[in-house]
Amino acid sequence: MTMENIRDDLQKRWWDLEASLVERFGKKPDLETILFLIGVQEFGDIRKKFSKEEKQDLMHVAVCSLFAQSGFYELERADEDGWPHFKQLKALPVMSGVQQENFLKDHILLYFENAERGTC
Repeated sequence: MTMENIRDDLQKRWWDLEASLVERFGKKPDLETILFLIGVQEFGDIRKKFSKEEKQDLMHVAVCSLFAQSGFYELERADEDGWPHFKQLKALPVMSGVQQENFLKDHILLYFENAERGTC
């Protein structure tokens, strides 16, 4: 499979995910919103309001959870308020901005595929 085919496949799978999220939420979420949703899912506290700082923390939880799938992080513990804390196991690869975005999208897609299978 060529790099172009891999990018095209990633883009198609991403559009499919966006379409399913539009169906579920009624509008197309951006990348930050998707990270927020994953963070809320991982945190497990579905409340109506989060502070701006908590929203940033939730996106960080999402990124760590996503990259834990590939062994970059592992869940170390949850604190007394239930917030997960991660330990970085290895450095993330050095990438361009577009490569970083695709790396993140690929991990998001894996997360949703695992969630559908019930392995998440």
